[in-house]
Amino acid sequence: MENSSPEICKLITALEANERLVVMLAPSFPVDFSYPEIVGKLKRLGFTYVVEVARGAMETNRELLELIKKNPKARFITSPCPAIVRLIRNKYPELVEFLAPVDSPMCQTAKLVRQNFPGLKPVFIGPCPPKKAEASQDHPELGITVLTYKELKEIFAIKHIKEDSSDFMASFDMTGPETRLYPISGGLAQSAALNNFLTDQELDVISGPRLVEKALKDFPKNRLRVLDILFCDGGCIAGAGITSSLSALKRREKVIAHWASATMK
Repeated sequence: MENSSPEICKLITALEANERLVVMLAPSFPVDFSYPEIVGKLKRLGFTYVVEVARGAMETNRELLELIKKNPKARFITSPCPAIVRLIRNKYPELVEFLAPVDSPMCQTAKLVRQNFPGLKPVFIGPCPPKKAEASQDHPELGITVLTYKELKEIFAIKHIKEDSSDFMASFDMTGPETRLYPISGGLAQSAALNNFLTDQELDVISGPRLVEKALKDFPKNRLRVLDILFCDGGCIAGAGITSSLSALKRREKVIAHWASATMK
């Protein structure tokens, strides 16, 4: 573990001390892992529970919808993406007032973990390194440890966790099938059904650094009520913490397949 990240060392220490931990797995996980095997491997690693961050996304959507409906003239820039939040704070401070005052799915899930599994510590695992700053700087009170998929694979290697036939019997301890499309560009807007009450002139979906910059510069001048925006091209499925070499299309297909597996039941 000499060259491992501080988060890897912290988590392995906690696991070896038999601390009771809850994994909060980001909805982009199908890009790098298979379900239900990933849940089984995490539990064999030592986690007490494994939950979907898609469940917290349901709360993010609910609160955002309430804001939009209660404030028909207000304008919002969605705030689940920590890279966007930091870009606005640092480069476009005049837009900070438009950031939707709603917790991200990661933070919403951590709050649900506190309610449902009192005393257990939340560990977020996802595709996004900036989530570490969101957890440590913006919401230290939630005590979230953040690791990327790359770091999780390193931990599996260190602890010699390989697939086992028992993994296929595992399942999430908390699920959010309605919002499993969240990591795809426009996933928030789609899962919250924003186009049911916002026109094309009031809603826009943007991802990718180049389009993000233009969208933020244009926001003060346009008539948008909601800007659903993610920094990475195509959404969180392109996060820097992902190891997959799959194309953007194949990554989308994997996330969509996990969503469809629930909707078809």
